[in-house]
Amino acid sequence: MKNAKLPRTRPSVFSSTNNHSNPLVSSNQIFPPKPLEYNESLSYRSTVTWSTSLSSTLQQYINSDTPFGGQSIHTRIIKSGFVPNTNISIKLLILYLKCGALNYARQMFDELPQRTLSAYNYMISGNIRHGLVQESLGFVRRLVLSGERPDGYTFSMILKASTSCRSNVVLLPRSLGRMVHAQIVKCDVEPDDVLYTALVDSYVKNGRVGYARTVFDMMLEKNVVCSTSMISGYMSQGFVEDAEEIFSKTMEKDIVVYNAMIEGYSKSIETAKKALEVYVDMQRFNFLPNISTFASVIGACSVLAEFEFGQQVQSQLMKTELFKNVKMGSALVDMYAKCGRIEDAYRVFDHMPEKNVFTWTSMIDGYGKNGNPDEALELFLRMQECHVQPNYVTFLGALSACGHAGLVAKGHEILRVWREITQ
Repeated sequence: MKNAKLPRTRPSVFSSTNNHSNPLVSSNQIFPPKPLEYNESLSYRSTVTWSTSLSSTLQQYINSDTPFGGQSIHTRIIKSGFVPNTNISIKLLILYLKCGALNYARQMFDELPQRTLSAYNYMISGNIRHGLVQESLGFVRRLVLSGERPDGYTFSMILKASTSCRSNVVLLPRSLGRMVHAQIVKCDVEPDDVLYTALVDSYVKNGRVGYARTVFDMMLEKNVVCSTSMISGYMSQGFVEDAEEIFSKTMEKDIVVYNAMIEGYSKSIETAKKALEVYVDMQRFNFLPNISTFASVIGACSVLAEFEFGQQVQSQLMKTELFKNVKMGSALVDMYAKCGRIEDAYRVFDHMPEKNVFTWTSMIDGYGKNGNPDEALELFLRMQECHVQPNYVTFLGALSACGHAGLVAKGHEILRVWREITQ
């Protein structure tokens, strides 16, 4: 291992490991006072003792909330002349991944005396965790070429990469999930809960809800994560009865599975009433609503124009810190506006500590649709004065207000601003 490639640790990092208040073992305690020289006088017992101490200390840093101090141990390893074994090298690799130092983690991987399956898995999962999907798939290719046999965890990470990659930068085939599934069968890998969950999630997110159900039915014990994925998948494709079946058969429900049902119901006027019913039932079973619950149930109130129920939800919301959340405020403004309660909408809008483009747009659109074009245009001007850039829907709301007020010249001016922004 070349010293020139190793990271230089700041003095503050050294001091953090030598501070007596630090609960972790000091690196001074695991190295001898003089550099080690590997000759016949160095006993095997000493080497094993130091390796054990190093491994234990590195693991403490890996498990801690402040792993960065562990980097100084690597510097001391180099200075001591101690040659780490595969186990210690992998722990250093994990440490760098946890610190977000992916280049150093890759260097440790490339210089491993023996690249094990666990080392490949750590690099694959570490790169996915930091959003580097291409890099993670690169390690998958290296794993296959090395002759190592992937295990269930490897396959679950590949599936996770396929579902987390939805950008124009990296385009993966929609059939990747099926290809991975075929390899799992070919390699005779026995799926566990993690792999089953990854398969179901991959199929659902790629719109293959039928394949997802096949895998789901193969599970001897259905976990709540898979149940939630299936409910979301069915709801997104309009298979409400199938989603209800999964929900009713889920014995140990949590807030997430309730949210999946409420969100799915809230999208359509035919089922939005059921969203409110599930919301009430959920609280009977002592599940407290979170931000996702409130957002979906307020959306259902908007669809149904359920003003009174919406007021009750707002009263609940005001008892929590979530009431200050801009997403919640915007949802309430939109709900009251769609219920025709424009004064209530503005009251919420006016008291919001923070507003975003969606808040302004909901209020402008609400004014326009409730027969207040002058107020809509006045608010549109205030929005620009507050340096909030309008979006496509904002302009449509402002133009609609101009049409209702007969302000042709003002409409042309808004169109000109729209063209300037879009160009």
